[in-house]
Amino acid sequence: MTNEKKGSNLLMTLTMTLIMALAGCTISYKFNGASINYDIIKTISIDNFPNRALYQWGPMESMFNNALSDKYASQTKLQQVNSGGDLTLSGEISAYDQINKSISSDGYSSMMQLKMTVKVKFENAKNPSEDFERQFSASREFDASQQLADVQDELVTQIIDEIVEQIFNATVANW
Repeated sequence: MTNEKKGSNLLMTLTMTLIMALAGCTISYKFNGASINYDIIKTISIDNFPNRALYQWGPMESMFNNALSDKYASQTKLQQVNSGGDLTLSGEISAYDQINKSISSDGYSSMMQLKMTVKVKFENAKNPSEDFERQFSASREFDASQQLADVQDELVTQIIDEIVEQIFNATVANW
């Protein structure tokens, strides 16, 4: 055999070995962010979060409750049960405020801030050391020349999404 053929055979052997080695390897990533041991934690109870804020906007309560329930349904394999879940979320929408954020040179408000706060009680029946009671808040600013009614739906949706993400990360993401 010539040196050229030996080199070619060696290259072919190394290439086949590399392909076979790589074919046996797998890489696994979890993109939902949940860090749950499904052998232990199987169910979640999510109570209705009533709107107890002084300032009320009708659709906000149902928007929040649906978004919270949907987050756990879409990003975990937990079965949602009415009560007695391995994990339990309860609480209330405790504040919803419109605040003057900045004043222009003519003395009128130029920016407004819409802020929502949710009190959450989290209980883990399988690991009570993870239980907590905490508040989660988010806000969005808007130009004071706009009417709240014109921007409220979009801003509240963004605020709710942020608060739900905070709650999810605090309860099941563990990272």
